[in-house]
Order: sequence, then structure tokens, then C-alpha cells
Amino acid sequence: MTTGEKIAVARKAKHLTQEALAELLQVTFQAVSGWERDESLPDVPHLQLLCRTLDLSMDSLLSGENTSWTFREKLFDEERMYTYLKAKAQAYSLPQTLKALPFAREKHAGQVRKGPVPVPYIIHPLTMASHALVMGLTDDDVLSALLLHDVVEDTGTAPDELPVSPRVQEAVRLVSYNSYPGSKAQIMPDYYRNIRNNPLACLIKCIDRVNNLSGMSYGFTRHRMIEYVVQTEKDILPLLEVIKDVPEWNQAAWLLRYQMVSLLETFKRFL
Repeated sequence: MTTGEKIAVARKAKHLTQEALAELLQVTFQAVSGWERDESLPDVPHLQLLCRTLDLSMDSLLSGENTSWTFREKLFDEERMYTYLKAKAQAYSLPQTLKALPFAREKHAGQVRKGPVPVPYIIHPLTMASHALVMGLTDDDVLSALLLHDVVEDTGTAPDELPVSPRVQEAVRLVSYNSYPGSKAQIMPDYYRNIRNNPLACLIKCIDRVNNLSGMSYGFTRHRMIEYVVQTEKDILPLLEVIKDVPEWNQAAWLLRYQMVSLLETFKRFL
């Protein structure tokens, strides 16, 4: 694949027209068209901005490698996960989870995850709850908390409106940024200190982070990925120490550490 073909493929993957890309780079669309037809190459400043905009490395763009990938628009189907979780909740007699499933779906209705192709937001909490189940976590508080973890922050719902126990309401409140006064930067010390004092909140945050790390290439810029990796090592990995001290979560703590560290090391090498 030529350099021009790589630019065209990456641009289309971002759902950008030549005109839209040109506007982002502050060049003419004829310049973008010329690059994609291999009639010319961007100068160094535009090349750097092009790579950041399209999430490409300069080496992969300019090398002679001829790799072409097919990307999935979403990793899992939300209807299948919903059915799977409902069946498991019925089999294990988990009343909170059975209430949380339709409640979360209703509250997140119409919301989408960030990325080149918007996908229903409900995929995120459904994936987290499914992740917990396959790690052997069948506790009603855990699964319902995972399903509802973004409802307070993203839908304006108050914690005491959640159809779950006070323990779950409190854990969801703790992981919701809008539960704290001030900007994100201002609240961070209190935010993570409070989460560390609540094992269930720690578990929610760690499973959430693994899911977000797994999908951040869909909607994160390269700069945001770097910030996320740094923040994960600084603030999230220490939460695993709290989780592993809960005997029934010890195995999940090991798996979460393995998944998180593997993703971090992979991203650090590519970034």
C-alpha cells in the first residue's frame, strides 16, 4: 500500500472527507487529494499533524509495509450481552441485576460511545458486567454496580434513585465525577482517596479501566491515549491492592492486573 493509499484509508476510517481533513490541517483539499494520489507528500509540520489527526505513526505511514487491516465497528453485540446477563441473573437469583439491566438501558437510551463509528453506550456497562461474570464474579452488588456505574454521571440520575442497595448506590456515587464539587483536576485527590476506601468502588473502577483501555483506540487521540496510560499507572493500578484483599475477588484481581498491565505495556511500545 502506498503512502497516499494509507492516508486515504486512515481518513475514511475516521469518517472524514478530503475537505474536512484539509480544514483540520489548514491546507487545501487539493493538497490532500494530491497526497492521496501520491503526487506529493506533506511537508514535515503537516506530516506530523496528519499523523496525529489520523492516529498514524510516521514510520508506518512512510514505510513500504503493505499491511491492510479490517476494523470492527464494535467488539460485541449489545442484544446478545443483554440476553446473556439477564439469563445469568435469573439463574443465580440476582434481583438487583435484573432491575439494573432495564434501568441502565432506559437511562442510556440514545447515548453513544465516542469513536469514528458511534455505537450504543449501553455496550460499555454490558461488557463490564459480562467481563465480571467470566471472571467468576456472580455477586448481585458487583454486577448491578457495574451496569449502573455511569448512570449518575451521564444521565443526571441521583444515587438514591438507583434501584439497588445503599452499598451499590454509594459505590456508584464514589466513581461518578459529578458527585464531587469542582473541576476534574481539582477533585482528583479526593476522588481516588474515597474510592480506595471502598472496595466495591475499586472493583468498578478497575473493570471500567480495562474496558476503556481495550477500546481507547476507537475514540482517543494519541495525546489522550498517552495521558490515559500515565493516569492508569499512577491512579488505577494501586486500586488492585484493595481488591485482592477481598478473598472472593482475589482471582479477579490477578486477572485484572494481567489484562491492565498487558494493555499498558503494548500501548507504551506503540505510542
